[in-house]
Amino acid sequence: MQIYATNEKARFDYEILETLEAGMVLTGQEVKSVKRGSASIKGAYVKLLDGPAFAKATAGKEAWLLGATIPPYQAGNVPVGYDSRRNLKLLLKKSELKYLAGKSQERGLTLVPIKLYNKNGLIKLEIGIGRGKKKADKREKITKREVQRKIERALKSKI
Repeated sequence: MQIYATNEKARFDYEILETLEAGMVLTGQEVKSVKRGSASIKGAYVKLLDGPAFAKATAGKEAWLLGATIPPYQAGNVPVGYDSRRNLKLLLKKSELKYLAGKSQERGLTLVPIKLYNKNGLIKLEIGIGRGKKKADKREKITKREVQRKIERALKSKI
């Protein structure tokens, strides 16, 4: 499994309770750009929006990735009207959409993209259901990281 893009701030800002895997609707040049490793999901988020009229009778909601950046594959050969920050539709089962809709309605829970990766030749997005961390939790994590670095440096210097 090759990882193309990660959202490091997701695990820092949110306590990830659960993860799901979703496919994405991409154009050919977007696939090439992602596989080249130039995509970014920093600052991106997942939102459930109302789907077309015929879908409202069944599930009613569609999952979208907002705020992700996928630059053009070839800068000199950009299609007319190409937007590198366009909203990307996520492909999920009806049951997963209903589950996400219920979880997103709960107080304090957010849908956060964690990483873009390759699975059997397809580009997948890992979505996390997360609860925002408090400042004290973030500070605690930073101090733990600093203490661990000091220990590693001390061990290196003794060897």
